[in-house]
Amino acid sequence: MKKYNKIIFLPLCLILLISSCSKKLELSPISSISDASFWKTPEQVDAFVSGIHISFRNHVPSFQLLGEQRADIYGLEPGASQTFTSEATQGFEKFWLQQLDLDNPGVSNFGGFYFNINQLNLQINKLGSIDFVTPANKSYYLGIAYGMRAFYYFQMLRSWGKVVIQTDPVTTIDISNLAKAASTEQEVMTLIKSDINASETNFGSNYTFRNTKSFWSKAATLMLKAEVYLWTSYRGGGNADATIAKTALTDIQANVPSLTLLPSFSDVFRSNNKGNNEIIFASRFLLNEASMNFIQNSFVPQSGFIANFYDSLNNRKFDVTTDNWGGILRSPIMSSTFRKFNDLDSRKWVSIQAAYTRPTPGVYVMAGCFLNKFQGEQSAGSRVMTNDYPIYRYADLLLLLAEAKVILGESPATEINLVRARAFGSNYVAGTMGFPNQAIDTDPKNAILRERLFEFIFEGKRWYDLRRMGDSYVFANTTVLSTEAYKLLWPIDRASLTNNRSLVQTPGYSSF
Repeated sequence: MKKYNKIIFLPLCLILLISSCSKKLELSPISSISDASFWKTPEQVDAFVSGIHISFRNHVPSFQLLGEQRADIYGLEPGASQTFTSEATQGFEKFWLQQLDLDNPGVSNFGGFYFNINQLNLQINKLGSIDFVTPANKSYYLGIAYGMRAFYYFQMLRSWGKVVIQTDPVTTIDISNLAKAASTEQEVMTLIKSDINASETNFGSNYTFRNTKSFWSKAATLMLKAEVYLWTSYRGGGNADATIAKTALTDIQANVPSLTLLPSFSDVFRSNNKGNNEIIFASRFLLNEASMNFIQNSFVPQSGFIANFYDSLNNRKFDVTTDNWGGILRSPIMSSTFRKFNDLDSRKWVSIQAAYTRPTPGVYVMAGCFLNKFQGEQSAGSRVMTNDYPIYRYADLLLLLAEAKVILGESPATEINLVRARAFGSNYVAGTMGFPNQAIDTDPKNAILRERLFEFIFEGKRWYDLRRMGDSYVFANTTVLSTEAYKLLWPIDRASLTNNRSLVQTPGYSSF
């Protein structure tokens, strides 16, 4: 009977970063350090909690893919140059064309999330039995563990529906008994809500942020609570659940008054402005520690290639010194996405970079678009993606609050207009740009969806936003057809089905 020990998080200088692209659904990875030799000092507990957040950071690429890659943002389209990227899409087209299957699942191994779920289970278990951590730290760390575990399960619920529930820490694995069946969506949602309640209870009245908002906090739990209860409000929870969501959001406003929209949209994402007053929770990336290299792997162009094109806004040709993206553009932003923005909306120019040919002086023809929101920093002549990745920020709070108000029959004008006014700056004219004065405002839900599209490109929210409001919104805005509703969920990859024979493929997709 072959057994494997679990990984224990070490102090930061010794941490082995675990890839989220593991080939197996493993609840317990390998380590040379036994559980008995850890959990002996407060410093070890602190290191473990830091490790939880490092592992969470490793999952950011999966959060982004699951949260928006299948929505109406990326792709090649008529009217855009099919050769603009200079790269083969290498399977990325399967996201926006909805061509996923068990051999091309988009995200394998449930995002690798079970690794950190098991560490969170261990954190909850150990904190319940040790007495050398201060009561304040123990409560805060339990608040983190329950809140983050709920976040992972909510990610998986919205993506795969039925998933395996694992709440006990696994210290050894008997490979022959690894198989475990998935739980129903109702059971998963019950766990999510229970964990949110446990997180709130443990945080108590402690609304403080730690590590410049790169640690999970009570405000993060309340943001998750609002998302979860808005989701269930559309699925039978009605006004009662929308009220719970609204209360969670106003709780944050009342108890964390420092949170606000920054005057400039671009300032939210600067790599030298981490933990600013708009951020509620973000994954931390730092020079010489970790960078968002997944952006350069697929979402921005080669420096030499982009130097063949022009920036029409600044009337200049790109150059390899200033525009040294150093990337590979396999997933371009559609020009139709770019054109949905008003030219006076600052988010258009901050979030997306359009590239043009110039057949004659002064005449620009669009060739294509790519991500511009996260620009990183320059280091020794290279661009390094060291922006923090926002999970929750105050603009999200405002637009979720607007959505809750719409469900409850209240006006969302205050929240929507705060976001619009920031976006348009000195160009903002309430009488024409403010809610309810735009044509789209006749349907407040569509108005909120469009505002969230403009606000959160590449923050992993668009697909989930459409899914939350209902199937019809997905059919209306993406390439998923109403006759293929099973594609609202993701397929389970072949390796996971092979390694856990108790798993059942997502209905509609082929098993083998």
